[in-house]
Amino acid sequence: MYHFSSPKGCKPLTFRHFGRKGYSLFAALGREVKVGVLSVATLSTAASALAAGNGETMVTKAEANDSTATTAATSIELEAANVSASRIPMAANVAARTVMTFSRDDIAAAGVTSINDIVKLCAGVDVRQRGAFGVQTDVSVNGGTFDQITILLNGVNISSPHTGHLSADFPVTAQDIERIEVLEGAAARVYGTSAFTGAINIVTRKEQRSVAVHGYGGMYGYGGGEARLSLPYKHWHNHFSGGYTRTDGATDNSQFSASRAFWQGQYFAPNVQLDYQLGYSYKPYGANTFYGIASTDQWESNERWMGAVKARTEVGRLHMEPSVSWNRWYDHYQWHKDSPAGENFHQVDVYSLGLNNWIDWNTFSTRSGAEVDQKTSFGIEIRNEGIHSTKLGEPLEESQWHVAHLGPADHFSAPASLDVGAPAPDVYYKFAANRTNISGFLEHNVILCHWTVSAGVLANMNTALDTRWRFYPGVDVAYRPTKRWSLFASWNMALRMPTFTDLYYSGTGIEGTRNLRPEKTNDLTLKAAYALPCFQADASLFYSHKTDMIDWVVLADNPTANPNDATIDAADPKNWVYRSGNYELDNLGVRINAAWLPRQLWGEAFPLRKVGVQYCYINEDLSYPVPVLASKYAMEYVRNKLVASADVSLFRVKNRLPKNHVPVSRPLGHSALNLSLSYRYCERVASESYGIVDARLSWDAPHYSLYVDAHNLLDTEYYDFSYIRQPGIWIVGGAKITF
Repeated sequence: MYHFSSPKGCKPLTFRHFGRKGYSLFAALGREVKVGVLSVATLSTAASALAAGNGETMVTKAEANDSTATTAATSIELEAANVSASRIPMAANVAARTVMTFSRDDIAAAGVTSINDIVKLCAGVDVRQRGAFGVQTDVSVNGGTFDQITILLNGVNISSPHTGHLSADFPVTAQDIERIEVLEGAAARVYGTSAFTGAINIVTRKEQRSVAVHGYGGMYGYGGGEARLSLPYKHWHNHFSGGYTRTDGATDNSQFSASRAFWQGQYFAPNVQLDYQLGYSYKPYGANTFYGIASTDQWESNERWMGAVKARTEVGRLHMEPSVSWNRWYDHYQWHKDSPAGENFHQVDVYSLGLNNWIDWNTFSTRSGAEVDQKTSFGIEIRNEGIHSTKLGEPLEESQWHVAHLGPADHFSAPASLDVGAPAPDVYYKFAANRTNISGFLEHNVILCHWTVSAGVLANMNTALDTRWRFYPGVDVAYRPTKRWSLFASWNMALRMPTFTDLYYSGTGIEGTRNLRPEKTNDLTLKAAYALPCFQADASLFYSHKTDMIDWVVLADNPTANPNDATIDAADPKNWVYRSGNYELDNLGVRINAAWLPRQLWGEAFPLRKVGVQYCYINEDLSYPVPVLASKYAMEYVRNKLVASADVSLFRVKNRLPKNHVPVSRPLGHSALNLSLSYRYCERVASESYGIVDARLSWDAPHYSLYVDAHNLLDTEYYDFSYIRQPGIWIVGGAKITF
């Protein structure tokens, strides 16, 4: 028998059967659990189902030491589902802070084609696309800007210090995702100073041995394909994926292609686990009026490399997790396609070295008999950020110039005979900037039956400022008065350094400011959550006071590049110049989420799987030190956002599962004709509101899925940015096969 202890006073829970759901283990977290001895065949099936639901590799104790073990009756490690809300792994139902999670089932049902489309379904997340299918996307949280969140891939920071425009460019696709975690509010204690308004963590899939292929096509020349391969071998588990997508574009100069490849692996030893990943993506695209209304033939390409290695080991009660990562971006931009006028080349490198440690202290009992669990985390992270550019940074000596890099198929002003991939002739990186961010952190967590308290501080020093250490504390508290109700309160501080674009970029209609101050925030969040097996709801109130916020604005007394030139019409937006500057902001918001899961009441045969509704209201009070005519980002936040979704099975057939079946996310053991609908309403300040309906009709079977997606089903005309029109109705279809 496998036995999990729970704090005194909490009722024990006995497993009677496996629910075969991704959320089944949540009923057991923080509880005393009794599991009877089952046969190996049953355990293998259960392990596959649980691993498919939680995205964790389930390994028996015997398999940890001998992958060929065939014991007649073996215990299995039921690993708790953890969320990324603190520096230590903590089960979701005892964490002091909540994380909104999109599971693989949610993603499959949503009918999305890109990761950016997934996070659109979170009411507190603003996704501003400049083109369809996430060709370039700005992602922000709780009324912030796209530079103020940290984006992670399997817990590794992949955000760009060059510009947040490039942070949401991933080497993985929606088919690679196990779940997406959205942590709203300042999270410097958890993810460092760049987690200013929140963080988004993308967790990729780690199946057992499998092969999956996905092909798709649709309107406007849209098409492509993807493939996944999982190869576990003894102590090694490796997962490979890659794909290609292209389209002619649904609006003028919005064509793009995207190539990507990703390798993720794990190595298991008796006291060590090694996680590693390597990714590559390349995306050239027409940029229409992405960076200014005065040019409709802009063009850009983004190429990125990323790699990371993380180890986990234990020495007594001390858990150690060293990590190292590298991210490189190549950006090539043209104000007018195939013209050297306004052409820029940038190379950005980020190197990170970290050590996260935590100690599990002895559980002890209070006078009242309640058991207390304590965990302390401490560590350090060193992150070096550098850029070489034809435009951004400080001037270099000629002896330090580097030849600019071109992507595999970039367009540029050069002889047509030049080899693909060769350096750009007579184009050099003549500018550079570099800074090192050093952070040390300390966090202590106390877990009782009804309470969790997490308090800590981040100490930070950045060489771009001075050698002074700055401290950013925070406290998160959760109270669980009953098994249904949970109450949360959080207060956190954070700082964000300006991007290299904020500091240095100057061009047509835009001008950076080198003496920008770092942004600072004080965040307070109150939240209440209620949960039943068939119904979940939560409501939160958040407030933040932000100082030295960075925005790009048109100054009322200096709107053009040359205010003394009487021939320039200062009232024409095409002649305006946006300049970066600091301002203050008070942000107040309310967010409400609710989900109904009727199958938890009436079983899998019930046609309706899930109905969800989310709403977020934000009000911001901006204070600029001088009068401004327009804002490029901060003034155009989403004041009201409503997201509603439903997933229903129109027709259903039960199948006989073959031996050693590897389940797909939806459904399990059945074929079904499914319909998914989602509606998003956005009211953006200083812009027109809009409502978008997306739909997916799919035939889902254990080994394959056929689908048709209708994006913007009602053909609504809308703009995420004030002058960049988004596509109307766009229908695509595809097929997925899993072996």
